[in-house]
Amino acid sequence: MTQSNCSSASPIRIAAALIQDQHGRILLVRKRHTCVFMQPGGKLDAGETPAATLARELSEELGCTLLKAEFLGIFSAPAANEPLHEVEAVLFHAKVAGDIKAGAEIEELAWVDPTQPGEYSLAPLTRDHVLPLSRSRPPAVPPPESSG
Repeated sequence: MTQSNCSSASPIRIAAALIQDQHGRILLVRKRHTCVFMQPGGKLDAGETPAATLARELSEELGCTLLKAEFLGIFSAPAANEPLHEVEAVLFHAKVAGDIKAGAEIEELAWVDPTQPGEYSLAPLTRDHVLPLSRSRPPAVPPPESSG
């Protein structure tokens, strides 16, 4: 028998991105003063839609622009960095433009093979929902090279 460590308080509502490269690797981030890798994204502000939150967070955290957000579902898991809380994540498969670099509270970026994530310490949402989901998706197709 397992016991939940999450309280009955309202869940922390977030928008999160599944960003894949052409090799099928997924982008994970680690926030400053933490040891757990997770999806880029963040908490919804009052009155903000999940897609608007995602666009704002990707710009702030990674310096990139959200081009397309495909809704993948809503997933719940124990919060990685807030003990006794649960996150409720609106997850999107995100297509972005621009150079991805750590900004805002992001300390480290990692491109991870979802079939072999290695020794990374993963957030429960990433480990239990995002990795299995990403394994079932084809890699991103790179844009065709121009011939001009």
